[in-house]
Amino acid sequence: MTYRNPAPTVDLIIEMSDRPNRPVVLIERLNAPHGWALPGGFVDYGESVETAARREAQEETGLTVRLLEQFQVYSNPERDPRKHTLSVVFLAIATGEPAAQDDAKSLQLFELWQRPSPLCFDHDRILQDYWHYRHYGIRPPVRL
Repeated sequence: MTYRNPAPTVDLIIEMSDRPNRPVVLIERLNAPHGWALPGGFVDYGESVETAARREAQEETGLTVRLLEQFQVYSNPERDPRKHTLSVVFLAIATGEPAAQDDAKSLQLFELWQRPSPLCFDHDRILQDYWHYRHYGIRPPVRL
């Protein structure tokens, strides 16, 4: 019997704690789907999601992050055009100079109210949920 399961991924909302207004790090993807995205990627076999989040942040931004909390899990089967994925999203902080690396074409810091276009996957929704959480303390509702 062959099983088809969603692929686990991680995404990070990284706030630069040494900058005014604590902007977040977004990368411009080198590979398809093209556009802007939160740093993140696939969880390797035998790896915890926390380890994967730290690894992906380092690989894509050059930053050593401090994970603050697990924010939310996003699992809509349509969230990634390549295949069914689920993403564990972490809130993190970092200091220093981020730099685009690995599969990041470029990298930029954005204030929470700014959103570049196009945003890949469901990252616009994730950032909107985070904006509400950061300003009003309201976690996103569970969507069935």
